Amino acid sequence: MDIEMLMPHVEALIFASDRPLTQIEITEMMSQALEETIETERISGCIAAIIEKYDATYYPFQLAETGGGYQFLTKKAFHKTVLKLNADKHIKKLSNAAMETLSIIAYKQPITKSEIEYIRGVSADYSIQKLIEKELIVISGRNEEMVGKPLVYCTSKHFMDYLGINSPSQLPQLKDITDLEIVMPTPSTDAAPEDASPVIMPTMPVFKQAS
Repeated sequence: MDIEMLMPHVEALIFASDRPLTQIEITEMMSQALEETIETERISGCIAAIIEKYDATYYPFQLAETGGGYQFLTKKAFHKTVLKLNADKHIKKLSNAAMETLSIIAYKQPITKSEIEYIRGVSADYSIQKLIEKELIVISGRNEEMVGKPLVYCTSKHFMDYLGINSPSQLPQLKDITDLEIVMPTPSTDAAPEDASPVIMPTMPVFKQAS
């Protein structure tokens, strides 16, 4: 089957999925569905063609690489319109404390609670709990090098999907953020916790939502 005939099948598969599909998943599913061996290169060609197809201005959506795979997403120009339909599902505005905690985790992950608290100078228990409940962060393991082997936190796949990025490396550089207020956290007057990583500095900038 040539790419022109294979492309609609790939397009339908991605369209029907409620989550991003990786190229490997698409290849395996297509091979099973069509009962023939489909090379990864052919799937890659189909994906490129679909991306080009929906890049046209008259389509309100596009095929994007996000959350580790490919998914159809509404183009930015139509976000406000679609939000009217899904307003109840939209993530509610986070508190400043939660935003600061999330920004620290996003830019310093993997990171422990004590390191977060050392940077912010206050307890992070409540903020971490709320971010986990909203599925914006996850517990990714333990820091085996630190005393007590504390839990470490990272941003979640849902966080990347929500921002439309494929990995934390695609987060904007702080110097490039123009619509966020940059604030410097106040160092705690207490000594640094024993298990705090030496690379975490209390002068690290964090951001919060601009008013």
